[in-house]
Amino acid sequence: MKAFDIGELVLLAALWGASFLFMRLGAHEFGPITLAAVRVGLASVMLIPLLASRGQLAELRAHWKGLLLVGALNSAVPFALFSFAALSITAGLSSIVNATTPLWTAVVAFVWLRQGLTPWRVLGLVIGFAGVAFLAWDKASFKPGADHSGLLAVLACAGATFCYGVAANATKRYLTGASPLAVATGSQFAAALMLALPAAWLWPAAMPSVGAWGSAVGLAGLCTALAYILYFRLMSRVGPTNAVSVTFLIPLFAILWGAIFLGEAVTTQMVIGGGVVLVGIALALGLVGPKPR
Repeated sequence: MKAFDIGELVLLAALWGASFLFMRLGAHEFGPITLAAVRVGLASVMLIPLLASRGQLAELRAHWKGLLLVGALNSAVPFALFSFAALSITAGLSSIVNATTPLWTAVVAFVWLRQGLTPWRVLGLVIGFAGVAFLAWDKASFKPGADHSGLLAVLACAGATFCYGVAANATKRYLTGASPLAVATGSQFAAALMLALPAAWLWPAAMPSVGAWGSAVGLAGLCTALAYILYFRLMSRVGPTNAVSVTFLIPLFAILWGAIFLGEAVTTQMVIGGGVVLVGIALALGLVGPKPR
């Protein structure tokens, strides 16, 4: 990748790392589904005028089927799952599980798009998922009546990253001809439509505080509207596998923001599990190991 692309990748990681902080701050008052709906709804309000000003609204009609699919798998479902996880686990731990997105992208590309996997990349997939299993096992308790919220939160994060992996390949398959701004706008608008009724049904009885609303606005403007423009632009320039490598950097920023603003601690299990996950990702992406001839 070029230096400019790397710079955008780091900025994107900082923005998405902050999203785990904002979800921790807003999920308890809004609720997971409502927070996800507010996030994509506000992002749509910010993006649609920008798309219209560039005369690209017609792209939404031309690519509406792909945008619906990507909106569901890249925003509506994973945003709700990560917001659910934010009720129980730290921003840093959520971001470490989120780092498995390239693994799911590679698996889906192999099954769906028939992209080959070398033995070293298969080993990377096994190691990466073993790291997630270690993190989930640390949260599991087999005592009668034990609290399983931590385990469920880790599994929710894993489900969200699977959705991201499918969405990355769906974007490559169905939305290659769409502009990055159209993909970002259309996917958020589609997600907003899907979440509107559930959010109205689950709207909190007490109005969320100013701080919670500030977190929702930060999620929408910085971590969604701006971030997805950067993400889909990167995907169009460097491809889905390189674009999702941003998840290498997200845990660093998420842990940093969580430590600064929430006082979250970094546990030994997080360090070990995160290290195993990153080694697996490096192998799965072909960044280390023997190169094919």
